[in-house]
Amino acid sequence: MSSIALIGLPGSGKSTIGRQLARRLLLSFADSDHVIEHRLGCSIREFFEREGEDRFRDIEESVIDELSQGQDCVLSTGGGAVLRPANRQRLHDRCQVVYLRSSPEEVFRRLRHDRNRPLLQVADPLQRLKDLYAARDPLYREAAHYVIDTGRPSVATLVNMIVMQLELAPGAAARGGPGPV
Repeated sequence: MSSIALIGLPGSGKSTIGRQLARRLLLSFADSDHVIEHRLGCSIREFFEREGEDRFRDIEESVIDELSQGQDCVLSTGGGAVLRPANRQRLHDRCQVVYLRSSPEEVFRRLRHDRNRPLLQVADPLQRLKDLYAARDPLYREAAHYVIDTGRPSVATLVNMIVMQLELAPGAAARGGPGPV
C-alpha cells in the first residue's frame, strides 16, 4: 500500500474523513496544516498575515514533500496545497490521491458559523468559496486518482466509498492492497 492523500476545498472533510480512513486502514494520520503549525509555533493565519502567502506556500511545499515520501499514512492536505505544481506532481506520483469534491454551497452550509476560518471572514463568504472552487477544481482533478463527491453522505459512508475505490484499483489484489489507477 502507498500513502493516501486527501485534497479538496477547505471544509470538504479532509481531516475528519482522513482520521476515520486511517483508523479503518490501520495507518497513521497526518494533517499537513497541523504539522506546519507545530513547526511554526503559531497558527497558519498568524504566519500568513506576518510573512505572506508565498513564504507560507514554501513551507507547505517542504512539509508535503516530506510527508508524501515518509511511511505510508493517510495525509490530509491544506485546501490550497494544489496551487503549487510541485505539490500536485509529488502527491500524484507518491500517493493515491482522493479529491473530496464539495460544492461551494455544501462547504458554506457546513462552515457558515465557523469563526476560526479566515477564508470565510469576508463580506460574501459563499462567493469566496465559489471563486476558490472555480480556480482550484481543475488543479484538484489534475492531482487526483479518484474523485469522491461528498454531498450529504455520512463520514462512515464516505470512508466506505474511498475504501471501495482503493480496493477496485487495477492491481490492488495482486499487490495485496490498493493501487494507483
